Amino acid sequence: MKHTTCAVVLLLSLAFSAKLAAAEGAVASLAAARDLYVSASYDDALTMLGSLAGGTRTPDEQQSIDLYRTLCLYGLGKTNEAERVIEAMLIRQPLYRASNEELSPRVQTAFQNARKRLLPGLIQKEYAEAKTAFDNKDWPAASAGFDDVLKSIVDPDITQAAGAPPLSDIKTLASGFRDLAVKMIPPPAPKVEAKPVRPVKPVYSVEDRDVIAPVAIQQRVPKYPAAVSKPLVGVVEFVVDESGAVQGPRMQMTIDPSFDSMVVAAAKKWTYQPATLDGKPVKYIKRLTISVAVSPQQQ
Repeated sequence: MKHTTCAVVLLLSLAFSAKLAAAEGAVASLAAARDLYVSASYDDALTMLGSLAGGTRTPDEQQSIDLYRTLCLYGLGKTNEAERVIEAMLIRQPLYRASNEELSPRVQTAFQNARKRLLPGLIQKEYAEAKTAFDNKDWPAASAGFDDVLKSIVDPDITQAAGAPPLSDIKTLASGFRDLAVKMIPPPAPKVEAKPVRPVKPVYSVEDRDVIAPVAIQQRVPKYPAAVSKPLVGVVEFVVDESGAVQGPRMQMTIDPSFDSMVVAAAKKWTYQPATLDGKPVKYIKRLTISVAVSPQQQ
């Protein structure tokens, strides 16, 4: 019998040690703390939740941590401590509401009672802060503050208090000041649509419809030096640069070698008003047709 008792004590001790080691070795997270709560390991869950609190937690994350602290404290029968945590949650976020699926009727009632007790004072504080922002002409902060006041006043847990002074008066004042603050907020600057970046080309041509073509200032074509028995046609191609000067003239369609040379030499002296793109001069490749008519004595 003595050996049996010792064996039982040893097994219980080993089981407790294993559970403690598992709790200490678990990665601290809200999910792990929730699992401990679900398994009724309230003390272990509170220890883990305590390690999660504070730091760089967002308000919503802190609310989730404190909600499970509340549930664990109720599970341990520590009602006063649980109610203090609820008060801290409502002070942090007056409009906070946990899903009723997570709360027992007892905890739901505790939140409702805390709202009835705290919200009237918190609303008056919110109103005072919003009014200070309004007096300081901080219109966005004032507008947001009065919005929070109006949202808090319609909380269903304080319906009776909201229908009587001072909350009924605050509701009227907050609505009026909110509307004034909204009117004072300057409208957002008109959104300027960024123009698509146009790819820069080294040389433009007639195919570029948004480019204004160059205009001739001096474009004298030499006279054909011989009699012509049939019409002659040639094409000279050149680039008009940003200053309006001609670069690299060449005969794209020849007439005859001697006259081609004359046209190219003349083209080098031509001048133009340069082509432009969005008002800025650009290089432009131009093709000019040279027509030589039949000589009169040959007609």
